[in-house]
Amino acid sequence: MSNDRHVPVMLQRCLDMLAPALRRPGAVVVDCTLGLGGHSEELLKQFPEVRLIALDRDTEALRLSGERLAPYGERATLVHAVYDELPEVLDRLGVPRVDGVLFDLGVSSMQLDEAGRGFAYAQDAPLDMRMDQTTGISAAEVLNTYPAGELVRILRAYGEEKQAKRIVSAIVRAREKEPFSNSARLVELIRDALPQAAKRTGGNPAKRTFQALRIEVNRELEAVENAIPAAVKAVRVGGRVVVLSYQSLEDRIVKQVFAAGAANTAPAGLPVVPEKYQPRLKLLTRGAELPTEEEVAENRRAAPARLRGAERIREDEPS
Repeated sequence: MSNDRHVPVMLQRCLDMLAPALRRPGAVVVDCTLGLGGHSEELLKQFPEVRLIALDRDTEALRLSGERLAPYGERATLVHAVYDELPEVLDRLGVPRVDGVLFDLGVSSMQLDEAGRGFAYAQDAPLDMRMDQTTGISAAEVLNTYPAGELVRILRAYGEEKQAKRIVSAIVRAREKEPFSNSARLVELIRDALPQAAKRTGGNPAKRTFQALRIEVNRELEAVENAIPAAVKAVRVGGRVVVLSYQSLEDRIVKQVFAAGAANTAPAGLPVVPEKYQPRLKLLTRGAELPTEEEVAENRRAAPARLRGAERIREDEPS
C-alpha cells in the first residue's frame, strides 16, 4: 500500500484553519475521522503541545494509524467509535471541552484501495461496504432484502440517481434468480439497465448506486447530522470545527448547522439584540472552499472536496 495515494486532502488549509485554537496551552484536538492518520500525524507534528483524540469505526484503520502515531506516545488517544459518538467518547475520557474538531468525511483511501471491502466499483469484490466490519448489515444484504420502494428511496436520496426506478426493477428481477454477493454483477446490471444517454455522462454509471448503498450501510448522513452539532457543542469559546465533505448531501448538513449557529435569532424589530439571540458561531469560510487546481492534479480524490469551518464565539444560553 503506497503512501502517495494517501495524501490528506487540503491538509495545510485544514491545519491553518484550526491553528488559532490549537496554540492555547493544554489544547485538545479531536480528529473524528482518523483513517490512515495523515491529518492526525500533521496535527501532532505542527502543534507540539497539543493532545490528540482520534476516532475511527474501522478497526484496520485504527491498527495502521496506531503504528504510525506510536512515536507520539501519550499525546495521542485512539478510540474505536463512529464520529457521532463524540459526546460519549469525551465523557468517557473525562474531557469536558476541546479546542478543535476536524472531520474528513467520506470513505478513506484505504477502504477504496482494498479490493476486499467492496467499496469500489472498478474491481470485483464482495458487496460488503461496512466501514466497521465488526457490526451492521452489508451492502449485499441491503440489495437482497430491502423492498423495492425502499431501494428506490435510497438511490434517489443518497445517490441522487435519476434512473433509480429502472435500476431497482432490474435488481429485484435479478435477485429473485440469485442473491447478490459481488460488485461486478451489480455494475454490469446497472450498465445494462440504463438508457444510452444516461451512460454518456458523469463517469462510471454505477457510481451513484454505490455511493447510495455505502451511505445506507454506514448510516453516514444520520451520523453527520448528529456529529456536527455535537462537535459545535464540544468546542470551547475560541474553539474551531473544520469539516471536509465530498458530496453535496453531507456538505448541505454542515452548511445548515454552521449557518444556524452563526444566525442572529432575535425577533424582528428589537432595538438592541439581547445576548441570548446573538450568534454562537462565526463562519471561517465564505461558502465552501475548494481544493486548488494543483492539488486536484496531484490527488484526484481531492476533486469533489468542500471545506467549511466555524469558530465558537459564545457559550450556549442555559436552556
